[in-house]
Amino acid sequence: MIETPDRLIEQPAESQSEDRQDLLLDVLSQVRLSGSIFLLGEYRAPWALDPPEAADMARLLAGGSRRLILFHIVQEGSFQVSARGMKVEGKAGDLIVLPHGDQHLMGNPAFSGAIPMAELVPPPPWQSLPVVRIDGGGETTRIVCGYLTCEQLLFNVFLKRLPPVFSVRPRPGAPTEWMQACFTYALNESAHAVQGKRLLMARLPELLFVEALRLYSEQKSADMGWLAAVSDPVLGRALSLIHAEPTKKWSNEELARCAATSRSVLDERFRKLLGQSPMRYLTEWRMQLATDLLRDRNMKLLAVAERCGYGSEEAFSRAFHRCLGVSPARWRESALSANGLPASH
Repeated sequence: MIETPDRLIEQPAESQSEDRQDLLLDVLSQVRLSGSIFLLGEYRAPWALDPPEAADMARLLAGGSRRLILFHIVQEGSFQVSARGMKVEGKAGDLIVLPHGDQHLMGNPAFSGAIPMAELVPPPPWQSLPVVRIDGGGETTRIVCGYLTCEQLLFNVFLKRLPPVFSVRPRPGAPTEWMQACFTYALNESAHAVQGKRLLMARLPELLFVEALRLYSEQKSADMGWLAAVSDPVLGRALSLIHAEPTKKWSNEELARCAATSRSVLDERFRKLLGQSPMRYLTEWRMQLATDLLRDRNMKLLAVAERCGYGSEEAFSRAFHRCLGVSPARWRESALSANGLPASH
């Protein structure tokens, strides 16, 4: 098969941006997120703060959840965050995200003499948001801190390629106004939120995270990983096809033909940018869809199999066990029990 030159299949930049956003929303719609805003910080330079290590932070905030996503909303002033040797600066209006919940240091102007956060925060449970203050006598920085947990992050080909820390700044207009409204709401309502407002407060971190990922995908260029893949004229088309029809009986040849390239080029680009073959990507996405369907205890395994592209319950069970190490029935029982629900009537 003659390989198709990239320049003949490139999409307009506007179309690529729309496709990238559609794929991002599709992935995030299957990643169950929950979280909260947990801390308000008021600091005057010079100051430096040393939050707990990732495992301790997870136990403090989320009962030991394996996956913790942290973020800092900069309401006023500026500061730096360092994680795994990477450093970013945040200014008023920025959103700083630590997608892997890494141990980090934060401060203005540097990190020397960092005070352990545990010395400044009262032990939970908290009746209202704790306010941490460090008074160095200089410029004031105000920060809203929050977190997210992922109930099940099986399909993490996007998130695992993100850097340990990044900062995004919304463009002037609606996104900026919306994020500022979130800041104001968190500050004004945290201490006396009734039940309905608490539910909305729990949704704010998820909305902020989705917005941060959207902004990051628009503002950053990547050489490897999911963002690079969806921006690639060949892989972007292939990923769109997989996400549009995950139940189709795709083969490497058919996917390459529909993406207007050769099988060898498609496989090489998948492995280079995503670290896996096209069919492995398809299987992992199907398993992500399956874990969501399995939470419905009334859905038969055959129905789950068919909605994930498998012609029989046996074929689906084999694929599921290869990916997760347990049977679909055992996984369902464990997931429902974790939520206090019976596995069956």
